[in-house]
Amino acid sequence: MNDAPAPSQRLSASGHDVTPLAADEIERLAERLTPEERHILLDHGTERPFCGALLDNKETGTYACRLCALPLFKSGEKFESGTGWPSFYQPFDPAHIREIEDRSHGMVRTEIRCARCGSHLGHVFPDGPPPTGLRYCMNSAAMVFEEK
Repeated sequence: MNDAPAPSQRLSASGHDVTPLAADEIERLAERLTPEERHILLDHGTERPFCGALLDNKETGTYACRLCALPLFKSGEKFESGTGWPSFYQPFDPAHIREIEDRSHGMVRTEIRCARCGSHLGHVFPDGPPPTGLRYCMNSAAMVFEEK
């Protein structure tokens, strides 16, 4: 059995498939989303602060994209930012996220999307803790938690 990736398959440094999904596959996966999850992931919405199910999660494990299950953040890199959304200082693997300039709502921010399915996850800000100084401010509804 050959475990080599298909010629069009892209692997991240951590060994995960980050090949962009086709639109029909994204739509098939989206069928299982709640209306709120769909609004956040596919319509670039935001959940209200201090109400996300993963905000106070202190368990050990990995946070993954709710739509395609790509690992996004490790629990050890989560911190309490006081903003009302789960916050992390670095991604699981830089190749697992895409940064997009967001000029909505009269401000300039950096939107974070899943590199594989393009789902909206949240935003990153330059006011986080060491060692990166970054705050990845994510929507709980955009992620699932996989306990270690």
